[in-house]
Amino acid sequence: MKTVCSMSYLIIEGRRKLQGAIATQSNKNSALAILFASLMIKGKTTLVDLPAIDDVEQVLALFISIGVKVKRPASGEVVIDATHPLALEHMDPAVTKRIRASLLLWGALAARAQNYKVYKSGGCHLGERTVRPHFYALQKFGVTVTSHEKYYAVQNAPLKAAAVTMYESGDTTTENVIMAAVLSPGTTTIKMASANYMVQDLCYFLNRAGAKIIGIGSTTLVITGVKKLRPVTQYPIMPDPIAAMTFIAAAIVTGSHLLIKNCPLEFLELELCKLEVMGQKYKLKNKRQSKNGAFQIVDVEIFPSTLTALPDKIYGRPFPGLNIDNLPLFIPILLTAHGRTLVHDWAYENRAVYSLDLQKLGAHITLLDPHRLWVEGPTKFVPAELTCPPALRPAVNVLIAMLAAPGTSILRGTDTIDRGYENIYALLNKAGAHIEIRSEK
Repeated sequence: MKTVCSMSYLIIEGRRKLQGAIATQSNKNSALAILFASLMIKGKTTLVDLPAIDDVEQVLALFISIGVKVKRPASGEVVIDATHPLALEHMDPAVTKRIRASLLLWGALAARAQNYKVYKSGGCHLGERTVRPHFYALQKFGVTVTSHEKYYAVQNAPLKAAAVTMYESGDTTTENVIMAAVLSPGTTTIKMASANYMVQDLCYFLNRAGAKIIGIGSTTLVITGVKKLRPVTQYPIMPDPIAAMTFIAAAIVTGSHLLIKNCPLEFLELELCKLEVMGQKYKLKNKRQSKNGAFQIVDVEIFPSTLTALPDKIYGRPFPGLNIDNLPLFIPILLTAHGRTLVHDWAYENRAVYSLDLQKLGAHITLLDPHRLWVEGPTKFVPAELTCPPALRPAVNVLIAMLAAPGTSILRGTDTIDRGYENIYALLNKAGAHIEIRSEK
């Protein structure tokens, strides 16, 4: 895995046009969910096209700590063998503290372990991110999670099917409920489920393993429980729509002509619609099916365009709305547009606040409250020295703005970006950017 260690920083020579093509990586969130789902299978599961990112490395380290056998026969390929009993008492707390995805153990182990602890997790610092929706839904299946100061205690009774209305249509919460339901005897109905890309990918993977899930892509899932799942070979992780949007944003903000390859169209259509209203010119090329056969993939060609601010506020929402993780990536785009747009980032307590870091690069951003921003353009970006905010998308926004700023910028704390992007600096450099990785003395 090629990332920048926390003791390194970036020197960015900005205002360079990007050109050629950049291929979108496989997606982080699908990879994490499907990795945890592999713990439900007694046998060898082979996943391909895993992104080489820090979060995946942390999950694999967690697996090894509890006795799961992990092999890597080729680049981007991992074989998970969870056949043997799990040594959950040896779970590495340092790993679970780093990644919020460790919460997915609750659903993955619902039919496999009786009592265990999971140390409380990290991830992006986005304010309070409640876990209560997990508690409310999982307890219907017989899974009891008790919160303590430093850890969660999990007690699993024999599973039973349930009728669940999601208290909150969260991605991770829905994934946990799906995994619990798959091995629960009887028929479970989940209403108000997230239908987001990673949830769909997880469902397709589980069906490949013998699960019986219908309604994939909708907010109502009907799951008939099965006694066991069978090993899966060569399941390809779908491409990442958020990474695709990141490169689309980088192309627009730098005024570049760039082809972004391997984009999952269904999860970018509304984003492209908004861009089209703003005056962005693009073409969709080479429509095809994803390697796992479940999604439509396209290449998106971006052309230099003069943009006008959106006349209405922009906000994220659960799929099929504008993706909540793509919403922040509109902020640097709006900074290049003529006019002012209201951005409503309602989902997280702190994320809108982190966008104020862009002011140091010349951005005209006014924080109205912890969730709403006025974003005004066009912006004359200026170089600066900054440390990444402790959240993935706001951090990559700083990188994008620095690519558009003339002169030399310095960006520190890039481990935040490395959590979710594979070789992003090398990809941008290959397309014409000038990003140097330096080590701290």
